[in-house]
Formats: sequence, structure tokens, C-alpha cells
Amino acid sequence: MGKRIPYSRQCIDRIDISRVVTALHSEYLTTGPRVEEFEHAFAEAVGAEHAVAVSSGTAALHASMAALGIGPGDEVIVPAMTFAATANCVVYQGGTPVFCDVEPDTLLIDSADMVRKLTKRTRAVIAVDYAGQTCGYDELENFVDQENIALVADACHSLGAEYYSRRVGTLANLTAFSFHPVKVMTTGEGGMVTADNRDYANKMRAFRNHGIDADHRQRAEIGTWRYAAHTLGYNYRITDFQCALGMSQLPKVEGWVGRRREIAALYDELLTNFDGVRPLNRAFGRGHAFHLYVVRIDPEITPGRDAIFSRMRKAGIGVNVHYIPVHLHPYYMMNFGTRRGDCPMAEKAYDEILSLPIFPGMEDVDVADIVDDLRAASEQGSES
Repeated sequence: MGKRIPYSRQCIDRIDISRVVTALHSEYLTTGPRVEEFEHAFAEAVGAEHAVAVSSGTAALHASMAALGIGPGDEVIVPAMTFAATANCVVYQGGTPVFCDVEPDTLLIDSADMVRKLTKRTRAVIAVDYAGQTCGYDELENFVDQENIALVADACHSLGAEYYSRRVGTLANLTAFSFHPVKVMTTGEGGMVTADNRDYANKMRAFRNHGIDADHRQRAEIGTWRYAAHTLGYNYRITDFQCALGMSQLPKVEGWVGRRREIAALYDELLTNFDGVRPLNRAFGRGHAFHLYVVRIDPEITPGRDAIFSRMRKAGIGVNVHYIPVHLHPYYMMNFGTRRGDCPMAEKAYDEILSLPIFPGMEDVDVADIVDDLRAASEQGSES
């Protein structure tokens, strides 16, 4: 077996480590000045009015639902092809996720099915920038504006991308980002929400701190011990040393996304005329951060996705599958009555998709080796 290649991994250098060590020697390890510094820098980087740092991408999604006041009786439209957190955040607030299908060629939210799923109880739509490609935000914005519902962008895959000339982080009322190690940049764990108005930002800052109106540092600065919880919140605070890492990583995002695009272009070239394997389509004007490089495996021509997955893993190639459609998870089937057939395009895609490794530390020769292994796995017979 040759060298192992994971499907993704973080990029950490000496400067990152030095910034974290400096933060660990500082007065504040959490709720300190680096949190606000990171928020300001991130908002400026993506062109947003406000940014609120939290402990994970899931916390970012949950804070978004709380800021919108989602609660029992409310429905939020969620594409079926996403990670479970996109739907879970609605349930955390007592709301009901309503799953809509995706476009077969991009696996982005299908606006026509979204319209069909609309009811009088719909309060918001969460648009997922699947794999790092931006959704059709002009069409989505026109729809939600007419219906007076909120638009939330799940941009956990798409930091550094754009939609025509607009940057991700400014395309919706609220935008959630993740800083998990496999994402474009990392703070270990961590997340951010950008918002288009101050009221949302203020609600989320209280929400991440148990619903309390002031954190430890703010109370220390004005010399008081008094605080009040005005709403129910959670401990979704991010630490200062995580934010120190974030501040060090943020300026590198553009270069890392550029390298991901180079790797994707090389995959595109090497997969040209590869019978039975094809990348997802990319719509004109929609930028792509290439958090994932996803291909569809034709079961009529190849041994099938599952067999190819197994063979490539045995060869040391960290292929993966993103994702099991959320409505097919047992929790949602048992508690919300979802079933196979609700979102047929997402279900068909799930049976065929495979994520190939992609991260900035990969070399061109790694991409060539992966495609060679993919070809070998695809050309074997159907029996393992």
C-alpha cells in the first residue's frame, strides 16, 4: 500500500502555533478581546455588516434559528442533501424542518420543489452551498422577499466563494460558517454567523452566552457583578486561543481556495472521458470554494459506488460520501414521518456520489494517483 491520503485535513504552520501560544499566555482564555477582534476581521473579510463567533458550525446554525425566533409551529425549508445539523438546528428550537429536493446536476436546493413545500407556517429557508458551490441566490432572494420569509445561507462549505461579484457572507439575512479542521480554515472547532442587521447580531451574542446580557470581561470592565438572563441561551462561546488561530488563518483563505480550485481543475482534466464517473455540474456565475470534490458513479457502467468506495479505502485513499439525505435518518423517519420517496433526486444522488480527497496540502501527483486508483477500482468486476 502506498501513502494514505485523507479526504481532507487542516493546514497549520508555525505562525498559527505561535499566535495560539501567545493567546494561551494572555490574561483571557475566553470571552476576551481576541473574540471581538476576530469577529471584526471576519466581517471585513467577507463584507458583512456584523459577525458573531460561536463554538461550532452547528452552533452558528442554531444561533441563526434563535435570532429569527423560530419556535413550535414554525416550518423551515431545508434541502435533503446536507449534514444533519442543518435540520437539527430547526428542531432544537421546536420548529419543523420541511425537506425539499435538490437539483440533480449540482445537488443544490431545488427552488421549484422549495415553492411546492411552502405553507402558511414557513418562516425561513436554509440554502446549503453544497460542496462549496453557491446557490442561486437571486432567485431565492426574489422568492423569500415576496413571501416575507427569512433566507439563511448554510455556508459551512463555501467560505471564500462568491456569487457573481458578491461574497459569501452577504447573500442572505444570516450566513453560518464552520471552522472544523476539514473546512477551508479552522479554529479547531468553531463557527461564525454574519448578519445583515444589528438586532440579529445582538440576539446571537446573548444566545451564545446563556441568554445573558453581558459576559465576564464586559462586567469586569464596568466594575459590576450584576447580569441578567433575558432569554434562554446556550454556552456556545468560542475561546480566545481559537480566535487567535482564526486570525492567523483568515488571511490565508484566498490562497487556500485558489489551490482547491487548481486541484479541482486537475481532477476535471483527468476525469474527462472517464466512462461511468462524472463531476457535479457548476452553474455559471456561482463561485466554488471546493470544500468537497464530488463525483457521481454510474452503477450501470461501473461496479457501483459502494464497491469503488471499499476498494479505494483499501488502497489508502480517503474517499467519503456526503451525505445520507437527512430525511432518511431514523430520527427523522420516526419523529417527523419522513420516508424514502420524499426527495427522489437527493435519494438517487446518495446512491451514486463519492467525495474524492481535496485539500491545499495535496500535490498534483496525489491527484493523478487518486484518479489512477479510481480508474482501477472502476474497471474491476462487480465482485470484490
